[in-house]
Amino acid sequence: MIQSLGPVLGIIVVAAVAGWVITTWMRIRHGYPLDGAWGQAVYPRKNDEAVERVKLLTQENAQLRAEIGSIKDRLANVERIVTDEAHSLTREIEQLRGKTN
Repeated sequence: MIQSLGPVLGIIVVAAVAGWVITTWMRIRHGYPLDGAWGQAVYPRKNDEAVERVKLLTQENAQLRAEIGSIKDRLANVERIVTDEAHSLTREIEQLRGKTN
């Protein structure tokens, strides 16, 4: 009788472990908190250094985005000036003046 229960118990243990793995994977995938050995919630620990680093990176990101915005505006103005017909006309006039002098 004990020999016939061995495979059944093995299958039950494998099914329980597989169920635990699948449940944990689904909880992680959907953002639910994980449980520790005694049922307490396990959250990522935040230390002061990591929080300060995130703040500094966020500030730097905002500054760089503002700088990129101003560079885009300046580039648009330069493109408008260069492609402006009056500018090309002025350039042609200056070239003609240079040839006559």
